[in-house]
Amino acid sequence: MTLHSEASAYPTQRQQPPGKYVVPGASRWLLDVFGYRHLLSLLLKKGTTTRYYGSVLGWAWSYVKPAAQFFMYYVMIGKVLGVSRGMELYPIYLFSGIVLLNFFGEATRAATNSITGNAALVKKIYLPRELFPVAAVGSAFIHFVPQVVLLFIVCLLSGWQFSWVGILCFAVAIVIVFLFTLGLGLFFGAINVAYRDAKNIIDVALMFSIWMSPVMYSHDMIRVLVPAWLYNLYLVNPMTVSVELFHRAFWVPLVSDPNLPDYMLTNTLGGLGIALGTLLIGQVVFRRLEGDFAQDL
Repeated sequence: MTLHSEASAYPTQRQQPPGKYVVPGASRWLLDVFGYRHLLSLLLKKGTTTRYYGSVLGWAWSYVKPAAQFFMYYVMIGKVLGVSRGMELYPIYLFSGIVLLNFFGEATRAATNSITGNAALVKKIYLPRELFPVAAVGSAFIHFVPQVVLLFIVCLLSGWQFSWVGILCFAVAIVIVFLFTLGLGLFFGAINVAYRDAKNIIDVALMFSIWMSPVMYSHDMIRVLVPAWLYNLYLVNPMTVSVELFHRAFWVPLVSDPNLPDYMLTNTLGGLGIALGTLLIGQVVFRRLEGDFAQDL
């Protein structure tokens, strides 16, 4: 049975107690997603099984793409431009940032296109439209897992040892990126329905994202180039915070003289606050615009 037919078999609204009526389209925002778990699982399955449909390598592309990206940056940035000089285990420093930025980029693009890409369902049946951005981010996360597993293996072979601090940093980084990405996905996904320029704006913004976080370089290189207030703003950028937390989880335990920003806890709380604020703004904008989705599609 297809996703469309299975979705159609479900009631268009949650079951209500006798005598209770709900205005069509009434929503509890993202909380409604938990009431449609089966449909969410179908969307996740669709997103994962169709991604490499017809491809010879299939899921191997989840390794090939970041490996090619890593090799290019390592040779050109690390060796040719000399950024790796004086930095212990630069390959792990670089790869731990790349895998996180790849997840952010893929999830944001997918969430931005999630409503327009499911126009048939949006126009024909009622369901919480937040399902689509959530499923898009979830599918990107599933394809992110093999890259994290590879990173774990490389770190273990390099002498990495289990620590609760590292695991906590890893988990907090994932939460921050997930919240921040979902907020951006809700915001631009809603705008993209009426103005298809949104997906192009996201593509341009993501071109700069890998340069706006300390993935290929140390944060100290930014400190000496910009005013103090701009540097502090840079440090609370949710992606900068998440990348540095990944460095703390994977790279720091392996080197003798790690170089991380001061006030990591303060920066982390600031990045988490910005991610939550982005999610709230994205949900509010999504809620205000979703009434016109069917008409605009």
